[in-house]
Amino acid sequence: MSKIKSLLNRFQTIRQNTLSIVEPLLIEDFSLQPSEEVSPPKWHLGHTTWFFENFILSKYDKRYKLFDQQLNFIFNSYYESQGDRILRNKRGTISRPTLEEVLSYRSAVDSSVVQYFDQLEDLISDEAIFFLELGINHEEQHQELLITDTKYILASNPLKPIYNVNQEEKKSAEIPLKWTIIDEGIYDIGHNANTFSFDNELSQHKKFVEGFKCGNRLINNKEFKDFMEDDAYSRPELWLSEGWEWVKKNEVNCPLYWQKKEENWWIYQMNGFKKINDLDPVCHISFYEAEAFARWKNCRLLTEFEWEVAASKLGSLTKSQCFSESKIFNVYQENLDNSFFGTAWEWTNSAYLPYPRYKQEEGALGEYNGKFMINQMVLRGGSCATSKSHFRITYRNFFHPQYRWQFTGIRLAKDID
Repeated sequence: MSKIKSLLNRFQTIRQNTLSIVEPLLIEDFSLQPSEEVSPPKWHLGHTTWFFENFILSKYDKRYKLFDQQLNFIFNSYYESQGDRILRNKRGTISRPTLEEVLSYRSAVDSSVVQYFDQLEDLISDEAIFFLELGINHEEQHQELLITDTKYILASNPLKPIYNVNQEEKKSAEIPLKWTIIDEGIYDIGHNANTFSFDNELSQHKKFVEGFKCGNRLINNKEFKDFMEDDAYSRPELWLSEGWEWVKKNEVNCPLYWQKKEENWWIYQMNGFKKINDLDPVCHISFYEAEAFARWKNCRLLTEFEWEVAASKLGSLTKSQCFSESKIFNVYQENLDNSFFGTAWEWTNSAYLPYPRYKQEEGALGEYNGKFMINQMVLRGGSCATSKSHFRITYRNFFHPQYRWQFTGIRLAKDID
């Protein structure tokens, strides 16, 4: 099978997977935006379609006519080079076009993409093929955002509606916290293969890493409750200055989605409100909380370089964790037999910065990752909502340190005495 045929098959599968994610939603759910970092499901459906229309059909298919010029304005996310756009915090105001119209837009663009690549296979430029592969990976990123945004939207409803009532429950096994020594050395960091990667994973370079001890698993709910019960949210000495201001301003005293009823802690999950399982990995915490917990334990977070080295050495040698939302998304994976992927994103103590010899592309490609390399922290691994194809040790996720709506957790490190 040619590369184009293979990509088209994957394109059609990925586009259908997105529709499967939103299938349990009611029409009233599709336009809600309870927080600025969260986008309405309808917007995700439109934006991922705009990506293929704008960067492939409009640019390379000379016969193509835009489905609707207004949609270019509504569904452009942050690409200044591609024209005007609405502010991110205004995405929830888009009551029109209707969901039906957005789905028609999606179907029309899908048909045009398949027709273009199928009929002109021998004449397709390498650049157009690259944008098709990038668009597929971009849609997979938005599928993860669709899941986490939907969870936040439903949790913001006072009735706490259920996304998937038939979710299969999984129980976490007790895994003792152990430490493995990673020897100091000069290691290759970054992507260097003939497979797809995002530009922020390039270029591969040498990095000297001091020896360190790495935890074999993520911190669980019981351990985080111990942190809370030691009045950690009231002790400024445990927090970075910005983190302490964040705690006070937002009156934070527990992870996102937690609620105390009488003597027990409960958590909102997409199959309902559940009593917290102590052995589940703690999830939906900010970088500030992860860093404060590590300080409380007389430990620290890994740097992203330490994480990459540890994942390459230990990932398949240590037991994976799971929690009850791990199988909620039927188009996604069960936990892999690798303790560094498939449970929760792991905050690192590394700022999101370019690698050596990183060159930001001109035009729209340069806006994909490069312009966000400021005031954000790197996360590594992947969560239960991450596409399996994105599980690679070089993948760099990044968010502002206060954000908690992604599936984010903690892995600890120690210096060698």
